Amino acid sequence: MNPAELAQRAPSETLLERITRSMPTMRKSERKVGEVVLAAPGRAMNFTMAECAEAAGVSEPTVMRFCSSIGCDGFQDFRIQLAQTMALGLPVTHSAITADDTAGDLAEKIFNHTISSLDRARRNLDQDSVERAIQALLAAESVLFVGFGASGIIAQDAQQKFPLFGVPCDAPADFHQQFIAASVSGPRTVTFAISNTGHTAETLTVAREAKSAGSTVIALVGSDSPLADLADIALKAVTFEDTDIYTPSTSRLAGLVVIDILATGVAMRRGPEHQEKIRRMKSRLATMRHEVPGAPARRVGEAGEGE
Repeated sequence: MNPAELAQRAPSETLLERITRSMPTMRKSERKVGEVVLAAPGRAMNFTMAECAEAAGVSEPTVMRFCSSIGCDGFQDFRIQLAQTMALGLPVTHSAITADDTAGDLAEKIFNHTISSLDRARRNLDQDSVERAIQALLAAESVLFVGFGASGIIAQDAQQKFPLFGVPCDAPADFHQQFIAASVSGPRTVTFAISNTGHTAETLTVAREAKSAGSTVIALVGSDSPLADLADIALKAVTFEDTDIYTPSTSRLAGLVVIDILATGVAMRRGPEHQEKIRRMKSRLATMRHEVPGAPARRVGEAGEGE
């Protein structure tokens, strides 16, 4: 990898992601070092340069060239970056679930997979797009959330946060109801379309209908896609999502976090009066949860016997 290529590499990549991407262009001897690191990153993190060279069957200068090829300033910098990556949990490529895993193995691997995926989403989320989405939601008179499958779950969760958004929110599960809502939307409506692949036909249909009706379309996607291209604002929650039969759907978790970011951002910017309404609502809700069915309702802050 030459200096120009290093300068253009994605700043959001972890070291293990960078090694994986760089392997095809490395010299054969450098690839041997990469293979050793990828096979056992936890062990490699504690190597001396001599131990790393011995494990890969190469010379110490080859290890130094490997470090340089992946953008590290020497072997010590390589170890520091590897330790930082490991602190986030192993990426999905190093935590694949197998049928004979114990419960402890499953817990370890799924936590690793989820933590590293959420960190990847955090590192890749464009803050300017988040700001534009918050502003669009602040200006809206209503919000329509649409999605299917796991994306539909995110839409339902978003609809539950309508007190934070401060405007009427809807998230119909039925495709026809989504289409009808989109067709009668307008410039003061935000249509929030959710699809990790960005290719779901029904979601695209609803988003196109909403846009033709004048609605602002925000898309929550996992990558560049037709839905992202269609949207006025695209939010990309990039995760380690794959089709492994055992792999959890971390894109769903990342989507829920993005919704929390937007709902909190909108609520904070609506001002003290809105925040007071939310505080009062949560206080009343907490009181309601502790009331005995059939007993007279207590006023907020009113203590009961023994309290």
